[in-house]
Amino acid sequence: MIETLTEGQVIHALRQDEYANWSYNGACALTEYLFELEESIGEQIELDPIAWRCEFTEYESLEEWAIAYFGEDEDEHPCNIAEYIRDNSTLIEFEGGIIVQDF
Repeated sequence: MIETLTEGQVIHALRQDEYANWSYNGACALTEYLFELEESIGEQIELDPIAWRCEFTEYESLEEWAIAYFGEDEDEHPCNIAEYIRDNSTLIEFEGGIIVQDF
């Protein structure tokens, strides 16, 4: 039995997860990404906010991600951080931050 959800319902479910701390814009960006992923793979994705919390992390900036991942900021690292993330994972950029699929 499958229930089709609207983007608003998915955003609400993400924001209800008290351990994830998604910003509103982050929840919108992740939801948009997931809907596009469904479309591109031709399969429905099961609503699983806990798995998404474990699989994706929101950051305020590329620099914040670089500090968390490399222990240094973007300017001190020799490569293009956005390119590095895209080469190794998924980068979702939105107004106010980024979301990275953990790797």
